[in-house]
Parts: sequence; C-alpha cells; structure tokens
Amino acid sequence: MQERSIVSSLLLGALLCVGLSVLGALLAEGIIKFREADRSVVVKGLAEQEVNADVAIWPIRFTEVDNEIGSLFASINAKNEKIRLYLRQQGFTDDEISIGVPGIQDRQAQGFTEEQVKNGRYAGNSTLTVYSNDIDKVRKAMAGLMQLGQDGIAINGQDYDARTQFLFTGLNRIKPGMIEEATRNAREVAEKFSHDSGSKLGKIKRANQGQFTIEDRDSNTPYIKRVRIVSTVEYYLVD
Repeated sequence: MQERSIVSSLLLGALLCVGLSVLGALLAEGIIKFREADRSVVVKGLAEQEVNADVAIWPIRFTEVDNEIGSLFASINAKNEKIRLYLRQQGFTDDEISIGVPGIQDRQAQGFTEEQVKNGRYAGNSTLTVYSNDIDKVRKAMAGLMQLGQDGIAINGQDYDARTQFLFTGLNRIKPGMIEEATRNAREVAEKFSHDSGSKLGKIKRANQGQFTIEDRDSNTPYIKRVRIVSTVEYYLVD
C-alpha cells in the first residue's frame, strides 16, 4: 500500500510538472503574441491636387449720391442697366445676373457735417451679382471693367463684401482617388520604417481619413485651388 501511494504521488507530481510546463509555454506564447500585437507604428499620408474653380460669384458694387432721393433711385437704376448691358455684351445671360435692393443712407440724419453732405445728402449702394460656371468668361469681363468707368460708374472693387469668390464644388469626384493616394503614401512610409527597424508590416490597426481642405493656390490666382488631405494610419509591427 505504501509503495502504491508513493507511485501515485510520483505520477501526480510528474503530471503537475508537465501541466505547469505546458501552461507556462502557452502563457509565454500568449505574452509574445500580446507584445507583438501591441507593437505598432503611426504614419501620415499626404495627397495634394491642383484644380480649377468651377463656380464664380462676382459682386459688382457702386455708390451713388444725390440730394434728392427720387433722382438718386433713378440714377441707380440707370447705372444698373448700363452694367447689365455690359455683362450681356460679355456673354452672360439674365439668369446669371441678379440685382440686389439698393441700400440708402441719409447722411444728414447720420450726423454728417454740412460740408460732408454738400455734394449729396443721400448715398445709395447697389450690387449686381454674377453667378457663373464659366470662370474664363468672368475673368475676361472683370478685366474689362474700365469700360464702365468711362460711362461714369465707379466700381467699389476694394470692399470686402465686393470680392469675387472662386469656388470648387467637385470634391466628391476626386475624393476617392485622393484618399487612395494618401493611404498608399502612408503605407510606403510605414514600410520604410518597418524595414529600418527590422520588423515586418502587419495589418492596419486603425485609420483616420482626415479632413479635406480647399484653399487658393496663392493670392494672385484664386481661381486655381489646392485640395489637400492628410490621412493617419496605424499599422501593426511583427518581428
């Protein structure tokens, strides 16, 4: 009986040792996998593209002064028609031209001095707006505004509200290709890093597409836009 008890104890001890060894190996393998899974690299991929604007919003603003409000409106209407005629001659349709309600200011009521209102108590601002998809036609017409000056119409081109806007509305058309390019560039950076560090590049752990930005290429060519996206991608690294 005593011998059987000793043999049983030895067998139990051996099994425990084997079990602990196997468990230790599994735990070790799990730790290694965990550490491998925890190793990663975060990279950024850039994609840029220059595009032409496809919408122009061109406000044409002028100011008129007069001592009689009735004649002021008559003068504004006459100049609006001259500007509309000029735009038609440049190839714009009436659907592309809109005329806003004139803004009238009583300068005497606003506290202007008698000297300041001598040439006109009432001041009126009028704005015609051209909305067109023909960027070249808009640029050509803008360059010919001196013709309106010869007709006695002084355009307020320096006003902030009178600045021409050039827009690009075709982002959805180029977005897939730019996302693909940014992701490809990010992977190239990650592969270079993994090679230099003696590792292999694994699967994507997480990715952030980033935001698209559309800006003027420069201040002199606002009708040419630079579209840009920076994507952030995190890859697993494997030894």
